[in-house]
Amino acid sequence: MKLGYMGLGKMGFNMVERILEKGHHVVAFNRSPEPLKRISRIGAEPAASLASMVQMLEAPRLVWLMLSHQAVDAVLSELTNHLKKGDTVIDGGNSPYRESMRRAIELEAKGINFLDAGVSGGPGGARNGACIMIGGKKEVFEKHEQLFRDLTVENGYGYMGRAGAGHFVKMVHNGIEYGMMQALAEGFAVMKASPFDLNLAAVAELFNQKSVIESRLVGWLQKAYETAGEELKEISGSVAHSGEGKWTVEAARELGIPVPLIEGALDFRVASQKAPSYTGKVVSVLRNQFGGHEVKASSS
Repeated sequence: MKLGYMGLGKMGFNMVERILEKGHHVVAFNRSPEPLKRISRIGAEPAASLASMVQMLEAPRLVWLMLSHQAVDAVLSELTNHLKKGDTVIDGGNSPYRESMRRAIELEAKGINFLDAGVSGGPGGARNGACIMIGGKKEVFEKHEQLFRDLTVENGYGYMGRAGAGHFVKMVHNGIEYGMMQALAEGFAVMKASPFDLNLAAVAELFNQKSVIESRLVGWLQKAYETAGEELKEISGSVAHSGEGKWTVEAARELGIPVPLIEGALDFRVASQKAPSYTGKVVSVLRNQFGGHEVKASSS
């Protein structure tokens, strides 16, 4: 398969490496030149612009976008000037699902196919096998199913339904992630404050030996304690949030579904901007471990 790919951040660069490793041909474009130079050294064909990227592909074309959701409309506006009927665009970023529904309608009016693909697993998953949730027309998904198979771990992709469904499921996934991380952070903060002088790295390791809460998150927390120390001195107690938790809470309200745990985790992150804490440090370091998110040094 030959495809165009725009967006060579942490996720995109690693994903293109995997696509190349699976034997596909990638024509890559990125606004900043350095990642484009690096990816061309390992086999991708660099394009000087969106227009040239499209020109270097054969019809029917496939273009994967791995961008922040704020940039998608502007890129699509430019990109669709060069695409033709029967071409396909995949949005692999974290876009609001209603925006994906709208974009699918707008592109369909031009004869262009659209798939929304929610990608989970962070940069490591993008490189070594992710979990991908896909929305859009089923026949378009089936046409490109081999690509999704190559990008994921075994049984790691699925067709979720009509346009928007992929990003909706990924949004809820991230909302659940908020709650799970918050529960871990609160529990370990309680243990740290206990009178027992617990070895928290050892506790995390023990929890990951077939306990009920065994998980990749617990494993990442163990690794964080081993590398950053139990005090997490260099980690901020103020936790950033990228939007998906808020979107999940808003969608739940529209559907009349109470989500107190997810909403509480979101509220904690907002409040942590003015009230950093050890619990916040744990959430921050978890975000860093699985997603490569930057965490500023604590001033305390």
